[in-house]
Amino acid sequence: MARAASTKGPTRIQREKTEAILEAALEVFATYGFRGSTLDQIAAQSGISKPNILYYFDGKETIHAELLARLLETWLEPLEHMSDKGDPVEEICAYVARKLAMSRDYPRQSRLFANEVLQGAPRILDELAGPLKALTDEKAALIQGWIDAGLIKAIDPYHLIFSIWSTTQHYADFDVQVRTVLADKADDRFKKAAAFLDTMYRATLTP
Repeated sequence: MARAASTKGPTRIQREKTEAILEAALEVFATYGFRGSTLDQIAAQSGISKPNILYYFDGKETIHAELLARLLETWLEPLEHMSDKGDPVEEICAYVARKLAMSRDYPRQSRLFANEVLQGAPRILDELAGPLKALTDEKAALIQGWIDAGLIKAIDPYHLIFSIWSTTQHYADFDVQVRTVLADKADDRFKKAAAFLDTMYRATLTP
């Protein structure tokens, strides 16, 4: 947790400095990964001196932990909205659309998460084994219920969810590759990706 946030009633300036540090750190960590990032880089990116950064945070580990904590809250939200009240195919396709929108709107956060997982998730393993697994188990059970009721095709619920993660997050984690391959067509890549993924998952799911 940020030091400024741990004191009672941080001032407006403290809040602004904390957010500026976190914003700069997100850019640095998303670009260089945790191991390749330094406080000097964060200081240069934020325009805030290294000693001043250390007034707000104990070190890069604390900054990284704060970013991951915020990210996990955001990351789980699209899956939480998958409801047993709607049409199963529509609910799953809406989840695909929400995940793709996250890759469009939060590409650096996606890369931050991917870098952490590629390193074995040493700083978020408890969260993966706890909240993320619990929510995934819950929604996998919901999908299995739809399968058992004959509302969607028989398909492994967990691997369906993994597939959604991989096909949508690809557009953030491999952004450079996507833009390079598409060249001048890159500007509407998310619109075309959304149409393609919607068609693919509807064909996969519809009985």
